[in-house]
Amino acid sequence: MIRRTRVRVLLAAFGRPLRILGPGLITGAADDDPSGIATYTQTGAQFGYGHLWTALFMLPFQTAVQEACARIGAVTGKGLAAVVKDRYSKAVLYLVVALVLVANTINIGADIGALVASLRLIVPLPAVVLAPGFAVAILALEVFSSYVTYARLLKWLSLSLLAYLLTVFIVAEPWRTLLRATFVPHVELSFGFFYIITGVLGTTISPYMFFWEASEEVEEEKAHQRINASGEVSFDRSLLRDLQLDNILGMFASEVATWSIIVVGATVLHAHGLTNVATAADAAKALEPLVRTFPHAGLLAKLIFASGVIGLGLLAVPVLSGSASYALCEAANWREGLNLTLRQAHAFYAVIAVATGIGLGLNFVGIDPIQALVFTAVFNGVAAVPLLFVIAQVAGNARIMGPYRSGRLSALLVWATCAGMGAAAVAMFLTLVRG
Repeated sequence: MIRRTRVRVLLAAFGRPLRILGPGLITGAADDDPSGIATYTQTGAQFGYGHLWTALFMLPFQTAVQEACARIGAVTGKGLAAVVKDRYSKAVLYLVVALVLVANTINIGADIGALVASLRLIVPLPAVVLAPGFAVAILALEVFSSYVTYARLLKWLSLSLLAYLLTVFIVAEPWRTLLRATFVPHVELSFGFFYIITGVLGTTISPYMFFWEASEEVEEEKAHQRINASGEVSFDRSLLRDLQLDNILGMFASEVATWSIIVVGATVLHAHGLTNVATAADAAKALEPLVRTFPHAGLLAKLIFASGVIGLGLLAVPVLSGSASYALCEAANWREGLNLTLRQAHAFYAVIAVATGIGLGLNFVGIDPIQALVFTAVFNGVAAVPLLFVIAQVAGNARIMGPYRSGRLSALLVWATCAGMGAAAVAMFLTLVRG
């Protein structure tokens, strides 16, 4: 009897956090998309442990930004573009929507390219066959199935990211050096350093995450009938705490994965002279120590790497196309939402199809997929700056957010994120100009 009671207490203790995990966790998982894996691996390979501190230092800023976006959606019952449309000029609205459309479309193209390159490590089919196949499969799943069910299945594949964490503990690591690099920032005044730092920031704090999480909080409220017919939202402090916990856990998991990928890239690749990750096969080599005790270790490493990239890519591409569609449809006042059918929201799904199609087309212009992923991360790092400025203003506006506007700490972190990412982008361009 006592044992049963203890089991019930444990289930109750862990059950509540599991029940409230939703948009924050999915956004955190999508944050480590193929662009993230490629950028973090290149970071470790090129600079060793030099950028490891970014994983720890970005965590509070990433969490604050995503919490602000989620809170905007939950309190207003509207996505970011809809809120901007209500409160700001058309020029601001068009800038916000244009930035997310361009950034997301490029990101979709790079992620589809990474899916193809990863699968070709295992199945040597031509890209002209695999790329359209992935695009059609993603569209079919997004349009004709429940994204909640789809994401639940794909999150199991994202567990392959644990391979990087396991590799950290399998390889002999210089733990004192790791701890120092984690807590003490290292800065180099070079274009390469600021290019990668902008990419790391951009793939961690990305425009698509802002729009996606705000809109998914609205979807959650619709699903739980917390928005009435007149558009009024039922929101209280307990729901705010759940939202914050969801984001804290999701972003923490994201940064643990980031830290692990950089460490593995530095220990396995950089330490052995591979400082430029040019192909998916190069990136897969980072996992070879994990499977070295097995026959055909190289093939198994490629299989683990491919399953992680494919799982996270199939999760991230719908997030990218969906957030782009939310932004455009909210701005144009079209019906939108993954809870609606194709017949109910044909414009919403049409935008998803067009964004995916353009992204697919980018794979046939001769761009290297791995380098495209890193460039995409850098572009996101630049595009995020004006969007963060708008988010900070909206989240701190008492007329929009009422009693749930940003507190001092939240406002400070979001504004600091905007300033920090802006400074990194400016430093990158200045070092480029000065050679």
